[in-house]
Amino acid sequence: MPAETQTVLLIGLDGFGRNHLRNLHRLAETGAAELIAGVSLSDPGPEVRGDIPVYQTLAEAREAGHRPDIVIVSTPINTHYELASQALAMGADVLVEKPPTATLQQFTDLLAEAERSGRRVQVGFQSIGSHALPAIEKLLASGRIGQLRAVAASGLWLRREAYYQRAPWAGKRVLNGVQVVDGVVTNPLAHAVKTALHIAGAKELDDVAELSCELYHAHRIEADDTSVVQLRTTAGIPVTAALTLCAPEEQDPWITIAGTEGEAILYYTRDELHIRPNRETPRDNPAQSEPEVLHFGRTNLLENLIEVRTGAAEQLLSPLADHGAYMRVLEAVRTGEDPQQIEEQHLLYADEGDQRHPIIPHIETFIARAVRAPSSYSSLGAPWAKEPATSGELAVSTDSARRVVAALRTGEDISPTDSPRPFLDEVRTLGGVIVSDQQPLDHTWHLGVGVALQDVNGNNFWGGRTYTRDAGRYIWRADHGRITTVTENLEPTEAGETLVQQLEWIDATGQPILREERTVATSPSDTSGDRATPQQAWALDFSFALTPARDEPVSLGSPGSNGRVRGGYGGFFWRLPAVEDALILTADAEGEEAVHGSLTDWLAISGEFTPLPSRHGAGGPATLLFLRGDGLGLGTARRTTDELAAGTDAASGNPDPWFVRYSGYPGIGMSLAWDTAVVTQPGETVQRSVRVLVADGRMSAEQITAWAQAARQTDTRPILDNPRRGTVR
Repeated sequence: MPAETQTVLLIGLDGFGRNHLRNLHRLAETGAAELIAGVSLSDPGPEVRGDIPVYQTLAEAREAGHRPDIVIVSTPINTHYELASQALAMGADVLVEKPPTATLQQFTDLLAEAERSGRRVQVGFQSIGSHALPAIEKLLASGRIGQLRAVAASGLWLRREAYYQRAPWAGKRVLNGVQVVDGVVTNPLAHAVKTALHIAGAKELDDVAELSCELYHAHRIEADDTSVVQLRTTAGIPVTAALTLCAPEEQDPWITIAGTEGEAILYYTRDELHIRPNRETPRDNPAQSEPEVLHFGRTNLLENLIEVRTGAAEQLLSPLADHGAYMRVLEAVRTGEDPQQIEEQHLLYADEGDQRHPIIPHIETFIARAVRAPSSYSSLGAPWAKEPATSGELAVSTDSARRVVAALRTGEDISPTDSPRPFLDEVRTLGGVIVSDQQPLDHTWHLGVGVALQDVNGNNFWGGRTYTRDAGRYIWRADHGRITTVTENLEPTEAGETLVQQLEWIDATGQPILREERTVATSPSDTSGDRATPQQAWALDFSFALTPARDEPVSLGSPGSNGRVRGGYGGFFWRLPAVEDALILTADAEGEEAVHGSLTDWLAISGEFTPLPSRHGAGGPATLLFLRGDGLGLGTARRTTDELAAGTDAASGNPDPWFVRYSGYPGIGMSLAWDTAVVTQPGETVQRSVRVLVADGRMSAEQITAWAQAARQTDTRPILDNPRRGTVR
């Protein structure tokens, strides 16, 4: 045996221990290591382990005189701390499988014991040995994808019933009073979480500033098999892990490294890095704008430990101290609420017997949205998840029943870069067809039905990137504001409800910049046959008034006012779900391009709506008719607070062009600042209103036109006649 050969004792010869045995046989051939003994309750036999003695306990091995240089702990999570402590007491360095311990207290105790003993502890997160990780550091330093702004882990695996039948501890949180914590976050896809944390710079305990998690299970187990972890590092980088063991088919997990000028995708199981810079980013070297795929090797962590011991390497790649942030995640999972069971009605099943496994429909989409936003399953409205943060619901009373037609979302659970704000969610027809969407993959900052502006004195209240005149393109900036609810009053009316909200627009520095009064009213729509309306319809009257919060003017702008031609979105906006075979119509034109930017009295969209699954509705045919506020007694352009309190009508009406998208994504709005910013002075109020009629069923152009003409003749003024109007101040 060469002088530098390290003696090794392996605890756990079966299961994952067989991987260690193969690696030790490889290292023995090079003279780097010699396996001298094993500790295992299950002996795989000499043909697997070789000619070494096997003991039932580590104490027996020590009594037999074994003093290894290195002890490998490859046993269930709940045994890691005790065995690693015993190994340190023997004077050995330790390679302990992930996670290092079952509790945060055990982790801090083990850190202290390692320091007192002067021994090394390497943690077996093998992905940390990937050579892709230093390459990612160099990529970020080069600026090729800009500055790091978020990291996310996506995991779509499946586990069969046999997986949870293989051992008594499998799928347990606690077994016989002992902490096990065998869930998707802490065992099968723990590498995904740890690798994301490593890239985000979250290693030690103090690197985590905020942390939350949602835990679910579809398998009949105690632990989680479908979860979302959200945290923010002390450096301000959001890290999200959206994971499941209930995918329809298994995929290689990946880490998304989002930069301000592009992104990189790391498939850590195969050490493959995909670099995708933004093509629109100006570059001296055009080749740097092209996507690139790079392949890397990795350093074996046992080999790294051996090299540190012999002086061939300076430091451990995965030292115990570098796993404090991950242990914060494990502790949140361990001490959090028990995972919520996903009900059978939300599941599909594949295969039979011990190969049977549950499938969560559309889980791929929910995971994609969760990491892109970033968001949680509940915030995204997954039908099997917890209810999102709401303050109530809107309903309409008909002859048959009171029917809920929308949820009032507070927006508190929305990502800061998506400009959190209140909005109407899961807006639906009386027949239950969902006609709104929120946090979609293409624009995660699109939030149902509400009010948003991209440029308010340089603050982004729309979300996402900001279009600037200087750059001539969209760029990521730390300019996101948020809209918070100050007061809210929801009162029933004879046939619907009226919501009055006092809102405050908080700028990127945390100071109020605007005050808003928003009024939303629901009522049944006229469904008489002679007016060609469908059998089921209801009306949404939506009005908002914006007043400067400080004694200074406020500019209300958009990409259009900042130079983006025909991109003047902002103000009232309704994000639609996918719509198939849509008819988009005004009195004068048909089709997206023809109606976009027009100033017609009304605009309609009719088609087959196909939203994601929801607990409150489904897809189906529907028609939405948008009516400009002026002419209905609903809209004024700008008034002083005194005029508003006196109820004085303004003659200028509603000057906002329709903003229409369909081919890229489906959405309809009214552009408050189409190509010119609206500047409001202290004491002035900018007010806009719109009525939307929501109907079941598809309609022809002739039916829509007749319906719109009849609706324009209806004199309804529920918003401006509200006695609370005038409280904006």
